[in-house]
Amino acid sequence: MSLEGKVALVTGGSRGIGRAICLRLSKMGAKVYVNYVSRPEAAEETKKLIEEQGGTAEIIAFDVADTDAVQAALKEIGSVDILVNNAGITRDGLMARMKESDWDDVMNTNLKGAFTCAKAAARSMMKNRWGRIINITSVIGFAGNAGQANYAAAKAGLVGFTKAMAREYASRGITVNGVAPGYIVTEMTEKLPVEVQETIKSEIPMASLGSVEDVAGAVAYLAGDDGRYVTGQTLHVNGGMYM
Repeated sequence: MSLEGKVALVTGGSRGIGRAICLRLSKMGAKVYVNYVSRPEAAEETKKLIEEQGGTAEIIAFDVADTDAVQAALKEIGSVDILVNNAGITRDGLMARMKESDWDDVMNTNLKGAFTCAKAAARSMMKNRWGRIINITSVIGFAGNAGQANYAAAKAGLVGFTKAMAREYASRGITVNGVAPGYIVTEMTEKLPVEVQETIKSEIPMASLGSVEDVAGAVAYLAGDDGRYVTGQTLHVNGGMYM
């Protein structure tokens, strides 16, 4: 699958799953815009890794929760062919103790941010009559999780958003899909105590955590020509944890 000549924007692309997606899309030939909102050194490292494998990358800093910043960034980029809404945050806590600000912060970044970026990126996609929008949701949006009511609600909201947008833009040559990772090896999971990691693995039929490359592979399929007739779907990458 080749993405030569295509421009991709990956929000939250500086590390973890986002970095792996940037590297995979670049390897397929796309010019990649690496978005970040903090830790510029991580974004620079992602750009360096892309260039080392012969790809082209630019760094673009903006907060997906800031509508004005999103619009300015998309205007700076110009035409976007592939948008991966990967940026996300957590503000975990039991419902009874959850602050309203924790609810709002997660909703604004994880759900509203995807809406704002997709709305802005779709303009050039409609003109070109070709586009790929891929929303990174989560197994938590399907199965739920105690202490993550805000995160689960936002990620579940992305699923409905994906379906509605897919119906609206299908006639314009734009596909809209989701990828729902399960437990993936990242900086966050690596910090978990060994006993917690083992408990998580016991709940997964494949008895192991996934890799960031597993998620990037799913995104690559949906972004390339092989996924041209797939829209409104969510591809689960969770080792069988949720079926």
